Amino acid sequence: MEDQKQTDFESKPLNQSNTKKENIWDLVRFVVIAIIIVLPIRILIAQPFIVSGSSMFPTFEDKQYLIVDQISYRFEEPARGEVIIFRYPLDPSKFFIKRVIGLPNETVKINDGKITIHDSEGNDINLDEPYLQLDRISSDDANVELGDDEYFVMGDNRIASSDSRTWGALPRENVVGKALIRLLPVDTLEIHPGEHHFTN
Repeated sequence: MEDQKQTDFESKPLNQSNTKKENIWDLVRFVVIAIIIVLPIRILIAQPFIVSGSSMFPTFEDKQYLIVDQISYRFEEPARGEVIIFRYPLDPSKFFIKRVIGLPNETVKINDGKITIHDSEGNDINLDEPYLQLDRISSDDANVELGDDEYFVMGDNRIASSDSRTWGALPRENVVGKALIRLLPVDTLEIHPGEHHFTN
């Protein structure tokens, strides 16, 4: 009888140890599966981005949380009016958010804050930009000819944006993706936030 009690008593720690090992193994498997599923999505398809600063105001405000679509531009080129996230050409460790204004092989002319695009077909396009606030349009002038795979990008808050007017054309290879979803704050939730389609 005493032997039986001793056997029962000794078997309990053994069972607890097995259960603990199973729990640890389950946790390890869960973490590995999560990494296998999440990591490719994070690297190849979409990633979070937090807006920092006021260069895109009023379209985007400081600390708004975005999901960036990293896959679309593997199959198509950025279009005029889209909001893109890219690596800053002068310091690729930094990420910027701006709007696409000029496309490859176009000439962008800015006169007293008004933009005219001389496109690759020889047409002149005067951009109407309804997303701008009049008190945030600068009077900067510029005349930039874009080469192959170069874009001209600008912030919507023209008086407080470091963009192609300052540091030149954006190389295509620096483009990370486009703003897919504005997630936070919840009351600003929007798909393709800030995107504008020009008619001309």
